[in-house]
Amino acid sequence: MKTLIIDCGATKADWLCSDGTQLRTPGFNLSQTPREQLQGLLDAAAQKFPDVDALYLYAAGLVGEPPVDLGRWFPHASIACASDMLGAARAVCGSRPGIAAIMGTGANSCQYNGEQITAQVHCGGFILGDEGSAAVLGKTFLSDYLKGLVPEELAQEFAQTFPASYPEIVRQVYRTPAPARYLGSLAPFVVARYKTNAYAKELVDKNFRAFFERTVQQYDALPLGIVGGFGFACRDILQELAAEYGFTLSRIIASPLEGLKLYHGL
Repeated sequence: MKTLIIDCGATKADWLCSDGTQLRTPGFNLSQTPREQLQGLLDAAAQKFPDVDALYLYAAGLVGEPPVDLGRWFPHASIACASDMLGAARAVCGSRPGIAAIMGTGANSCQYNGEQITAQVHCGGFILGDEGSAAVLGKTFLSDYLKGLVPEELAQEFAQTFPASYPEIVRQVYRTPAPARYLGSLAPFVVARYKTNAYAKELVDKNFRAFFERTVQQYDALPLGIVGGFGFACRDILQELAAEYGFTLSRIIASPLEGLKLYHGL
């Protein structure tokens, strides 16, 4: 039996088949990505994964049924679709109750009973929420930078590393199709200076504290699992803060596929 798992976020989509074939494509949001673009991705991917018997799609923006019929590309497969949030919960909690959080370019979370999501604090996106995400850290830093609130030495270092003129920043944030991705790309610059720059440390801690105080504390006191490249890169910081807020950090993984492989028995 040939099983295909697709884990799709805003930035990238990872495809893994039980025969060992893997693929990474640009991410897509099922409620936002134009149909033509989505069809193009599926056209290319289907050629790499012929004769699939079972397909599990975990995707951002999934509300109800997918906007395209996946059976067109995988005609012999049994198909199950779920949100990327349920995929994250299965990846880090397995069949046990817990809190699951996605911490990447964006952030999302839920409470999970071992089978399904039972409670969810709305993430709000990087404009209204997404506390704990790379995009929000980048946004906060960039706002300080534009207003002259970043320490001078760090501001100069930033200007030498990134195109940092005011027109370019405005263009990236307001005139490109993926502003969250741009903002998230700035986060590693800040995190890399966590141990050497007091301002950077305060900014990172503030972002994660908002995640615990505005989101995680609204759930029951269950083990917390985190999935996502940004969360994984900051795992030591999150481990310390989780203990401070009274939560046990059960698992941190960079990609949901690590856990979904086990969940689906690949």
